[in-house]
Amino acid sequence: MITIRDIDHVVLRIRDLDRVAAFYIDVLGARWEKQQAAIGLYQLRIGNSLIDLVPVDGELGRAGGAAPGREGRNVDHVCFRVLPWDGEAVLAHLAGHGIQGEIVSRYGADGDGPSIYLSDPEGNSLELKGPPWAPVPGSATPTSIGDQTK
Repeated sequence: MITIRDIDHVVLRIRDLDRVAAFYIDVLGARWEKQQAAIGLYQLRIGNSLIDLVPVDGELGRAGGAAPGREGRNVDHVCFRVLPWDGEAVLAHLAGHGIQGEIVSRYGADGDGPSIYLSDPEGNSLELKGPPWAPVPGSATPTSIGDQTK
């Protein structure tokens, strides 16, 4: 069985990064968490979760097809936090329902950790996210926008 704790993050495909980011920051109180401009991924922290903004003209955005509108989707995927995390058990559970997946390390609201992508019957993309990997002694994890080591 899979036990969902909460939503880790939501990914929104957008046309105007400045306008959308300003809304989430100014209206809802989000703050910048991480920017990966090279691939077109901009992450805002809101509460314990992240809102990922993906401009449709960036590398990730182009992979999602048409821009948001009548024929295009705004939401790329919804990510559910799974605790306790047993990746092999999750994969076996999914396989029992005819769903294949793989565990990949991805960044989420609590840092890098295990992640599995899948789709629902309507083709909506979902992510099952485990807790962050255990920290490596003596290492630092950059989290600020000004840190260019990401």
